[in-house]
Amino acid sequence: MHLLSQTSPQISEFGILLLFIIGGILFVLIGLMANKLLAPNRPNSEKLAAYECGEDPIGDATIQFNGRFYLVGLVFLIFDVEILFLFPWLTVYAKAEWIREMPTWGVFALVEMCIFAGILILGLAWAWRQGDLDWVTPKPIASERINPVPDQRYEAVNRKYAS
Repeated sequence: MHLLSQTSPQISEFGILLLFIIGGILFVLIGLMANKLLAPNRPNSEKLAAYECGEDPIGDATIQFNGRFYLVGLVFLIFDVEILFLFPWLTVYAKAEWIREMPTWGVFALVEMCIFAGILILGLAWAWRQGDLDWVTPKPIASERINPVPDQRYEAVNRKYAS
């Protein structure tokens, strides 16, 4: 009963966190609503057209990607996350006072990380040996674009700047 009778005029730590979350959500929503109300909206066919790195798209946009993009991305993600495990180890390993107090600590940490890195290297070697990282390059297909500029003009410009 004693704990319930005490009231604190201050907001608890969770209340402060909740206020920050609510404030962040309101900040984003107010910004989006202000943009919707104030930004000009004049769509036309040029603005609504697809854009690919400065080139007009040619052909159908529904093409199949090579499945190896997924595999290479997954291997990168795995090794990227595993590299993050090296940073805490390095910061603990760098504490000289811990190594002075317990001399075997440095050797233990080094052996542990070598085992960890060895397992990662074995996993990479296994994926490589299975052929999962081999890249098959397709033959390029020549474009059937019709160029209004005659080839003689290109050759004249090349001759002019070649010398």
